[in-house]
Amino acid sequence: MQHVLKCHIGIGPKVSGTALVADDNFSARYDLDRIKGVFSRPQHKLHGQSYRDVILVLNTAKGGVATAWMLHEMASRGIAPKAILLNSANTILAQGAALADMAMCDRFEDGDVTTLITTGEVVSVDPTLGRVTVERA
Repeated sequence: MQHVLKCHIGIGPKVSGTALVADDNFSARYDLDRIKGVFSRPQHKLHGQSYRDVILVLNTAKGGVATAWMLHEMASRGIAPKAILLNSANTILAQGAALADMAMCDRFEDGDVTTLITTGEVVSVDPTLGRVTVERA
């Protein structure tokens, strides 16, 4: 069964992957070990989990201009999420996702995206259409 979520028109390529979800915020600079590809800040709800090749679903972006080049650097080394879905993104994260050619969407019509998608669900993201399809058993 598929469940389609509508969101604001996003950026980046159309991608599919497995969701990794937490009701937490996101900083590419302070939350991640960009060498090992895991969440490294002990206080983060995804601490110790790999963010590589997943569809990250989180509350909001935090951080400054370093986020943009960090997302690009992670993508250039092949250690990056396939997409980032947020309740709200700031312009720095949008800039970073564009620079990294990473799919990114926010502002979901049905509410809090961290409650609409569950870790382990297969998700297809089409930023151009502002559409996220969740495969459910």
